[in-house]
Amino acid sequence: MKKIKLGFASDHRGYELKEKLINYMKKQEDIIDITDCGTNSIESCDYPDFAYLLGKELQSGGVDFGISICGSGIGISIAMNKMKGVYCAKVNNALEASYTRLDNNTNCVAFSSNTSLPEAIKIIDTFIHTEFSNLERHQKRIDKVKKIEEELYD
Repeated sequence: MKKIKLGFASDHRGYELKEKLINYMKKQEDIIDITDCGTNSIESCDYPDFAYLLGKELQSGGVDFGISICGSGIGISIAMNKMKGVYCAKVNNALEASYTRLDNNTNCVAFSSNTSLPEAIKIIDTFIHTEFSNLERHQKRIDKVKKIEEELYD
């Protein structure tokens, strides 16, 4: 079984769910390491600060996958996607988490702080255990996204 390194980031609205998820994931035998990129309280803060820290972990290979949480999941996903090599999908359920891995080979998910703990666990478990399909049509699209990222798209 492959050992997985997970990184977590949230704003103040996602803090409590993040803490519960980290405690749950620490008990999973296939999780080798967890990096908590903050925030560390319910005190109001700005999600881009913590998205940046998680993005740096993804870029350096410090974590295999990122889990990001804010009030809606939208803001933090936008911030995550501004970083080169970070591909974050805002998901609402485990089915979307599977599709984003199968079709898009994403390395990060974002979801709302209103997501229930059981649903968030399902999302993460599905996300980290779903392999990219390696289908040519999906790789072709991913390569085009990377060209956009490099400003080489014609």
